[in-house]
Amino acid sequence: MTTRRLRYGLLALGTGAYACLMLVWFSLAAYLSEIVVDLRLTSTQAGVLTGAIPLTYVPVALFSGVVTDRVGPYRAIGTGLVLFGAAQVGRASADSFAAMLALTVVVGVGGTTVTFGLPKLVAELFPADASGTPSSIYMLGSFAGTAAAFSLGRGVVGPMLGGWRPLFSAVGGGVLAYAVCWWLAVSLAPSAVLRENGASDRRSDRSGVAALRRDVRQVFATPAMRWLVVVGVVYLVVVHGLQNWLATVLRARGVSPALAATVTSGFVVAEAVGTLTVPAVSDRIGNRGGVVAVCGAGCALGTAVLLLPGVAFVVPVAGAVGVGVAVGGLSPLVRMIPAELDGVGPELTGTAVGLVFAVGELGGFLGPFLVGTLYDLTASYVPGLAVICVACLAAVVAGRRLPT
Repeated sequence: MTTRRLRYGLLALGTGAYACLMLVWFSLAAYLSEIVVDLRLTSTQAGVLTGAIPLTYVPVALFSGVVTDRVGPYRAIGTGLVLFGAAQVGRASADSFAAMLALTVVVGVGGTTVTFGLPKLVAELFPADASGTPSSIYMLGSFAGTAAAFSLGRGVVGPMLGGWRPLFSAVGGGVLAYAVCWWLAVSLAPSAVLRENGASDRRSDRSGVAALRRDVRQVFATPAMRWLVVVGVVYLVVVHGLQNWLATVLRARGVSPALAATVTSGFVVAEAVGTLTVPAVSDRIGNRGGVVAVCGAGCALGTAVLLLPGVAFVVPVAGAVGVGVAVGGLSPLVRMIPAELDGVGPELTGTAVGLVFAVGELGGFLGPFLVGTLYDLTASYVPGLAVICVACLAAVVAGRRLPT
């Protein structure tokens, strides 16, 4: 097998790891209504559970990036697979809010190693000027896993197995089996392929903590980065706040569980479309900040459409699809823009993206948490969606301030 095929084979396995993570991550959201009943949860507790993984990223993101740089992406991704696979098996037996929350936090910790390990994997396997396509490939893995959680997990496999508990157990066992495949592939791959660009052999002689503090200070001192952090917060508010609750919101409007799951899967497909097309548009017009602003406006408009009462079913579906395309476009942009900013550049892109997610995942937690809490207070999902809609407008302002 040629070196090229080996590289893409490892990339394919990494893409599968991302799909595994998202399948585990969103399996809870796909079965949220049933879990709420079985564990006798309040909507606030449900919001905490769906926001627990994003919240875990807040204190862990920067640390996880540093550890991934030290141990390399192969061990990081393999360890993450074991962590969230085992946690998913444990969640199948959870009998209380506390147990489910603790195991979900473990899923989040394991998930960070995949989130930051995959960019590192691409950097080690491919030269910088050829990393765009590989990055798009593993991003598609995340969408495939998310869609599978709602369409296959909730719509087909879960009912066939008899509910969310056997589904969680089967998914967790499958992830652990995939972890074995990952470790075998890494152990059998030639070392020259694993270190295609020599990145695994590099070791910094600087103090890790001191270097981290210095890099974070330099990155956050860049004014444009502050606006990009705002965009990151909005992006994650929409992704986690709307995606986690969309199926439940649609069911509250009288939509059947299967159809609600299908629409949510369509939302994820729309995200993939946005991820593949919006960056190309920004390349063509040469104005990434303007494209960010348009995406923010699209998220706001689509969410506002979901608020309309008494309209035909196709209207909220169109709104959900519009949000999906727009937020899917934001996903690669928040990762691409730091390398183009003065004061950041390629050498500090990892720290910059880590900072965006460390702060941004506060929005990832607050999005689903506020939807659930406001529902407890008002018995309606309208206030929570309205908050998301208003938050999207901040991305419009931030996008117009970005200098790229």
